[in-house]
Amino acid sequence: MDFKHVETFVTIARLKSFSKAADFLFLTQPTISNHIQNLENALGTTLINRYSKNITLTQAGETFLAYAIEILNKKEEAMSSLKSLGDNISGTLELVCSSIPEQYILPSLISSFSRNYPQVIFRVMHYDSQRVVTDILSGLIDFGFVGNKVSNPSLEYIQIAEDDLVIIAPNISKYKNISTMSLHDLLSERIIIREKGSGTRNFFENMLKKKNIKIEDLNVIAHMQNIQAIKECVKYNLGISIVSSRSIQTEIKYGEIKRICLEDSEATRKFYFVYHKSKFLSPTAQKFKDFILKNSVN
Repeated sequence: MDFKHVETFVTIARLKSFSKAADFLFLTQPTISNHIQNLENALGTTLINRYSKNITLTQAGETFLAYAIEILNKKEEAMSSLKSLGDNISGTLELVCSSIPEQYILPSLISSFSRNYPQVIFRVMHYDSQRVVTDILSGLIDFGFVGNKVSNPSLEYIQIAEDDLVIIAPNISKYKNISTMSLHDLLSERIIIREKGSGTRNFFENMLKKKNIKIEDLNVIAHMQNIQAIKECVKYNLGISIVSSRSIQTEIKYGEIKRICLEDSEATRKFYFVYHKSKFLSPTAQKFKDFILKNSVN
């Protein structure tokens, strides 16, 4: 059994796409397909259903996935134990982030780390907060950056930043003299909200719950995953939205949208660096973890 074949299988299972796995591993799609075929031949079973555009694992594939992840982790552990890296920190770090940390928190952190360890290459992937936690628990990744805690005894959360949720509205006369709004005021507005699973959406729903308001009570005009798309839709008067204050600095500076504070709710939230308490880390991953802990706000 070839480690490259196992890595290909795990990557496809994670990304649910042969083409995305090929791009991620810098391989051609025929090579990816060949890896999987060789692995299935070695195991004597089919691991991946190929009968539709949606990639799914067979029952055998689901069973083998946990072992495949363990195989790759053990390989990395063995390689790290067999060679002394000393101060030669190098290799690839895979990081997964939800939207706000990815765009407004992580860049400064990895830039600072890279100045000290220029041989480290970063692969940064965007998942919602729930997916980040799921992949850490399954052993697919080492570290994540999220804006929402999912309680689990195997996870450690380290606060790295905090932020406020604010209302954004189009810069039109209707909102000219409005500086604050309550959550109940939103009931009469057209609302654009983030997709399910995002930290911003979860935090917003908890705020509403404290006021006995449900998402279904709002006049939701659109569900969107991309923050930039939400800001553009607000700018063009599709509706108003609830976003991170970190995400609107440029638009506020140039007067493209209107910022409105929430007057009756605790709108401050925290962002976290999350990892598995017991997962083995390579020297490079351990160095990055130590760097984040040193720069945390705890």
